[in-house]
Amino acid sequence: MDSAHSPSGLPFVKMHGAGNDFVVIDRRSPAAPEVTPALARVVGDRHRGVGYDQLVTITTDPEADARLTFWNADGTQAGACGNATRCVAQMLMAETGKPRLTLRTARGLLSAEETAEGLIRVNMGQPQLDWAEIPLAQAADTLHLPMPGDPAAVGMGNPHCIFFVEDAGAVDLAARGPGLEHDPLFPERTNVEFASLLGPDRLRLRVWERGTGITLACGSGTCATAVAAARRGLTGRKVTVEVDGGTLLVDWAEDGVWLTGPTARVFSGLLDPALAGA
Repeated sequence: MDSAHSPSGLPFVKMHGAGNDFVVIDRRSPAAPEVTPALARVVGDRHRGVGYDQLVTITTDPEADARLTFWNADGTQAGACGNATRCVAQMLMAETGKPRLTLRTARGLLSAEETAEGLIRVNMGQPQLDWAEIPLAQAADTLHLPMPGDPAAVGMGNPHCIFFVEDAGAVDLAARGPGLEHDPLFPERTNVEFASLLGPDRLRLRVWERGTGITLACGSGTCATAVAAARRGLTGRKVTVEVDGGTLLVDWAEDGVWLTGPTARVFSGLLDPALAGA
């Protein structure tokens, strides 16, 4: 039997939300192996592994429907991932029949629900607007950072540096992203967003994700950008955001920042035992 289809392999599911793609590993079984930084890197390799923007593990939680942990392709952990949370919520809703779930992440307990249109929305919590919470390396005005290009900073459980530009589509993300990710103002590195205003309450967004690189969408980055746009008076608190992989909706409500969009299950498979043992 081909070892790629061996029952001893590690089961996984590939999903995406607006092109933001994920490998989901269900670790609610005691027999499921622990995910390590080395395994995250191997699985994240798009040529030698499966490939993903983030890897998500599901474990049990006594106070929630499940606990989610997020990994970047470079083997580091991510504190928040809005589209991955939405994708796993859809998977668990299909499994349990529940239209609403509570999921624990490093951000705390997050509420997720299905809309009448079949989209999945998740409350990503209140934005972090104080410099120390994001965090920044020093006290600064988070609405106007002391950096070229006048970016804003917002925390959504992970740090974001948002630039408002004339044409987000014209930005060379590959050239600008790495240096900005490692800017010394962000001691934990940062996600980088470039946004342009398309019309009333409508933004165009492109993203460089910390630990991953260019992605077709970023849920927490979409939320952070919408918050920054509202704070600057560019939009209201309900915003439609066009990303490279589709369209996401953000509502900065009293109870937190709600992210709404599509989800898709692409395929499932088994990681080869040799790969799973990385």
